[in-house]
Amino acid sequence: MPSTVERPLPAGDPAAATPGWATTAEIVALGAIWGVSFMFQRVAAPEFGTAALAELRLGLGALVLLPFLARQWRSFPARIWPRVVLVGAINSALPFALFAWAAQNAPAGISAITNAMAVLFTALVGFLVFGERIGWRRSLALLVGFAGVVVLASGKTAGERIGLAVLAGCSAALMYGVGVHLLRRYLSGVPQAALAAATLGTSALLMLPFAIASWPEAPVSAPAWGSAVVLGVVCTGLSYAMYYRLVQRIGPARAVTVTYLVPLFAVGWAWWLLDEPLTLAMGIACALILGSVAIAQRR
Repeated sequence: MPSTVERPLPAGDPAAATPGWATTAEIVALGAIWGVSFMFQRVAAPEFGTAALAELRLGLGALVLLPFLARQWRSFPARIWPRVVLVGAINSALPFALFAWAAQNAPAGISAITNAMAVLFTALVGFLVFGERIGWRRSLALLVGFAGVVVLASGKTAGERIGLAVLAGCSAALMYGVGVHLLRRYLSGVPQAALAAATLGTSALLMLPFAIASWPEAPVSAPAWGSAVVLGVVCTGLSYAMYYRLVQRIGPARAVTVTYLVPLFAVGWAWWLLDEPLTLAMGIACALILGSVAIAQRR
């Protein structure tokens, strides 16, 4: 999921008049879209490989969001582009590549569960690197969340250990946590949807040489191509636009509640459409991690 910069909602915003049920429906729809993205990665990654799939996702997502960047181009003076490139590498290129690698080595639900750790890693990075107070509640949340990661990494699926895939997913979540703080400190005044287009586009350029070097030699099947296209266009480009619209309307603290839904949808989609097993370790880990996120989000 993308990082956001907290800022007050504009006074008199007509979006504030949107019915509560519509906002709830959008959050549920976004959770379903981001949840199914892990299933599409599971289908496409074995044929495309890590770099090629990440490149397709970055490039297609950037194209969908390009109109936002074109409309806000004057908000991007030359001096901030090095920051945009850095944030894009940390907040898009690396996480997308790590999740693409994990999708080749573990069920879709595993990556989705570790993705929920992004909220906790944001607090941890703020405490360790930027000197932010963490408080007893978030300290407890971190302990519970990491207990969930240990349970998840110690489990097996189809007889295979999934520890490295869990490590890759947690590393991607850590990158999201770092990205939140970089955005807050160095790009806080930039329109977020346009910034998403810029970071995805620059990340696609960074990933391009690796994608070309590792492009699959064998023909890629139609299901893998379809999964990659939907992953980039819908699960990245359109979903980012939906998310930033929610952030503008209800604020980042409430919009981030979609984090609770993503693992549940991901596990359900993969079980329904890919016949991936539901294990006890996955259930316990999901409960611990989502519980820890709930603790951390309480005010």
